[in-house]
Amino acid sequence: MKTAIWWIRRDLRLHDNQALTAAHETARHILPVFILDPRLLSSPYAAEKRVAFLYAGLGALNASLRERGSRLIIRRGNPLNELTHLLNETGAQVIYAEPDYSAYARRRDHQVEKQFPVEWTGSPAVHPPGSVLKSNGKPYTVFTPFSRAWKALPAPRLPAKDQVPDSISTPGTITSLPLPDVPPEQNPDFPAGEAEAQRRLRAFICSDDQPINEYAIERNRLDYSGTSMLSPYLRFGMLSARFAAAAASEKIHSPSSPEDSNGAETWLNELIWRDFYMHILYHFPHVRRQNFKLGKIAWLNDPEQFAAWCAGRTGFPVVDAAMRQLVESGWMHNRARMIAASFLTKDLLIDWRWGERWFMQNLVDGDPAANNGGWQWTAGTGSDAAPYFRIFNPVSQGKRHDPDGVYIRRWLPELSRVPNEAIHEPWHMTTELQNKIDCVIGKDYPAPIIDHTQARQRALQVYGNA
Repeated sequence: MKTAIWWIRRDLRLHDNQALTAAHETARHILPVFILDPRLLSSPYAAEKRVAFLYAGLGALNASLRERGSRLIIRRGNPLNELTHLLNETGAQVIYAEPDYSAYARRRDHQVEKQFPVEWTGSPAVHPPGSVLKSNGKPYTVFTPFSRAWKALPAPRLPAKDQVPDSISTPGTITSLPLPDVPPEQNPDFPAGEAEAQRRLRAFICSDDQPINEYAIERNRLDYSGTSMLSPYLRFGMLSARFAAAAASEKIHSPSSPEDSNGAETWLNELIWRDFYMHILYHFPHVRRQNFKLGKIAWLNDPEQFAAWCAGRTGFPVVDAAMRQLVESGWMHNRARMIAASFLTKDLLIDWRWGERWFMQNLVDGDPAANNGGWQWTAGTGSDAAPYFRIFNPVSQGKRHDPDGVYIRRWLPELSRVPNEAIHEPWHMTTELQNKIDCVIGKDYPAPIIDHTQARQRALQVYGNA
């Protein structure tokens, strides 16, 4: 075959890229193409920081391609139209691409495959939707049996050798738009690109201190750096989920000590949750707009309380720190996501869809499947969700997962001088202490916008009715 298009979407990498490998094995010339889709870039769910991360990732991928004699071809517009132009320009015989699973992606891809020969290969999941099913062929809706079936499949393995081509032939006559400028919202905490993703994976699993060994113990601590910080790279395929799972599996089966496998098993379990939510979105696309279960909930949807939650001005320090972290950095610790989501849906009785959209508008790792799954899990409306009567107490959650207030003080500098014994309930400080440390509740930091005990009882009644 003379020419093939490698249509890049959520696989901004060269290593362990099955679409690239297939194109290289069958075609003399490869056109690495990324199409800037205005429908996605202007979506109400788009996030400036996530777009900035994507654009920086495109630049990093282009640099890697140029090292191999190739380059990234950028087009903008409706993907079907742009692919039509490219096939007419180049005479390419086939398109290789990794599938995607949102409702929009599936509609888009169906339109393309009706017009052109497309080879779908690889997956943003470890085991793609359709590969983990019950014995009757139906999808799982409960995580534990899904996990057992997932683990019963052949374990992903690290490739025996580097499969990245030494050279990639891309005709220089093909026109391309300039690489998009990286907006200033690019987060310095998340340098984009495959090289950084691989570096983080090695640091997490293979470095001398091997943080993965303590992952099971430290992953919920807000004041520790106990997580892999790889979610943005998995989101855009700068690291393949299959490669990450293979690294975890290798660690499980060859630990330094028996205890070390616990952390790797726990981290692998998080990757399985990621797959689970992709499968749920694929088989039940209505979850993006509807409760997976439970009847109609009588949400209060107070716009002023929602605004306070978005701004990190609820008066509950751990909730506010989480929301400030989100807006300022584009990322949030997973435990903090659960605390903030529980507060919105249970304490304030605000529709989870409001929170889901706000997260997508701010998260650098915002993923339709994982974000929706996480919100519906916490709200008690999703597949295999937390019981509706599980309502996080924001004070006790803060005390348990940020006992000395390190996380809170980092993101709420107005509370920097509050003593440890009051950091999770600053409204209990005496007036004299508030004045002494220049943190007057209701002035320098808001008083709680609700009474948690009363809000909990209200939520139990409303959810019980549903």
